[in-house]
Amino acid sequence: MIKELIQAARGHIKSTLVLRHARVINVHSGQIQETDVAIYRDTIAGLGAGYQGETETDLKGLYLAPGFMDGHVHIESSMVEVPQFARAVVPLGTTSVIADPHEIANVLGYEGIRYMMESSKYNPLNVFFMLSSCVPASPLESAGSEMRAFDIFPLLREKWVLGLAEMMNYPGVLNAEPDVLDKLKIVPDKRIDGHAPGLSGKDLNAYIAAGVESDHECTTVAEAREKLELGMHIMIREGSGTKNLLDLLPLVTPQNERRCFFCSDDRHPNDILQEGHINYIIKSAIGAGLDPITAIRMATLNTADYFGLRKLGAVAPGKMADLVVFDDFEHLNIKRVYKNGQLVARDGVAVYEVTSRPPAMLRSSVNIKWLEGDEFSIPARGKRCRVIEIVPDQIITNALIEEPSCRDGAVVSDPQRDLLRLFVLERHRASGNIGKGIVKGFGLKRGAIATSIGHDSHNIIAIGVADRDIMKAVIHINKMGGGIAVVDDGTVLEALELPIAGLMSNQPLEFVSTRTKDLIQTIHTLGVPLEDPLMTLSFLALPVIPSLKLTDRGLVDVSQFAHVDLFID
Repeated sequence: MIKELIQAARGHIKSTLVLRHARVINVHSGQIQETDVAIYRDTIAGLGAGYQGETETDLKGLYLAPGFMDGHVHIESSMVEVPQFARAVVPLGTTSVIADPHEIANVLGYEGIRYMMESSKYNPLNVFFMLSSCVPASPLESAGSEMRAFDIFPLLREKWVLGLAEMMNYPGVLNAEPDVLDKLKIVPDKRIDGHAPGLSGKDLNAYIAAGVESDHECTTVAEAREKLELGMHIMIREGSGTKNLLDLLPLVTPQNERRCFFCSDDRHPNDILQEGHINYIIKSAIGAGLDPITAIRMATLNTADYFGLRKLGAVAPGKMADLVVFDDFEHLNIKRVYKNGQLVARDGVAVYEVTSRPPAMLRSSVNIKWLEGDEFSIPARGKRCRVIEIVPDQIITNALIEEPSCRDGAVVSDPQRDLLRLFVLERHRASGNIGKGIVKGFGLKRGAIATSIGHDSHNIIAIGVADRDIMKAVIHINKMGGGIAVVDDGTVLEALELPIAGLMSNQPLEFVSTRTKDLIQTIHTLGVPLEDPLMTLSFLALPVIPSLKLTDRGLVDVSQFAHVDLFID
């Protein structure tokens, strides 16, 4: 292969494919070159005139860029299996993703990670993996699995594993907890991604000194600048629940842009189909004033360089022929996508054949203790309580002190004041754990919503007004073996079954998108104004994101990294 590649590069033998009259985005020089590109099998042989190809395609002046890369993504958040995810994002120009199978690992452990790796094979999408570092995400919740350094170490030998995924347990790093240190030690020659919202000063120094090299949780330029100045690579995230792109773009300058790249983190099926994936981030960044070639570089070469993927990220000799053809920088309409030199998408539609696979053989993952009917009562034990306040379009929350509404000695939801009861039910081992709290900013006027997607341990989260609706929604989740349910007046209005770990459907992404859209529209009819209430709800149980969250073990003050009582007097 190398001998023939050299011969093709020198023009001594025909290339497999020649793309003529391309306007190549040269991410190395920062220029746009009008040239031909010769490809031999799966590799770029050369750029320039005079190449002959077994197949030749005239691009007629269209732009040609390296395949787009997502620097950090939880594929599970698309709510479909990897082949369906690939079928959706590849036509949008994404040819590589760096996945953290953290969500399914928290439910099914090693079995879940192995399932994601196996289902990533034979797709026209490079799926690289960072090994989940926090299963469970913290000791403040109950996950379906516990993975120590000993458990994940064997996976480091896998070809597609690049390092250790987001180290969310930054208090564990700062306190030098033995298990956390063990995980850091087993990857001395691989990347360690970070996850440290708001961390600053000497604590940030310590976190970085421990070996953590990136962060995707910055929400302000000041936070991102401090981390960048201390040597971190900054992943600029634009997901469904958290949108940081416009806030962080002022950080990017010609002097530091090589330390920045894009990621989606969590992106719902509706957003992928309606807006796009990494192409949407590039287009949005350019629209906000970022230099177009810089935007392309941040979605390609910067990501490849950070992860040590030397064969990816540029249109240059010796690089894999993962290529995106598009019309212009304003519209960024994807005309063609090549993966390993093969045409896999045209005009936004996949043109490759999906490899047939046997259905996933995974154990049931929804196991809750029998409900008697009184589990959703919150006895009033004081006049003031801690309240989780939602911040729209963010996964961070505020902590408020409010006087709850009570009736017959129990706290009740008060839609007029937008104070709603929130519950998190352990769903892995039927322990009966139920965390109880109050949330403000969701806007629900009646009914209830429940979901088995609850970052990161993915226990069942339920929010609602009346007890019977809350219970009905939870029971329906149990019957489906995982999913989302919306209930009003004792009737299930909409539901989506997610049988794979309670996180993913076995149906096409278009089906899941339609059902998700129906769910959100129904939730809006119940008074909720949030753009993506499902994503917002799913993150209310994440105890590593400030400032107040709820797990199955109770309310968590993230700044203290400890449980606190719902009532304060």
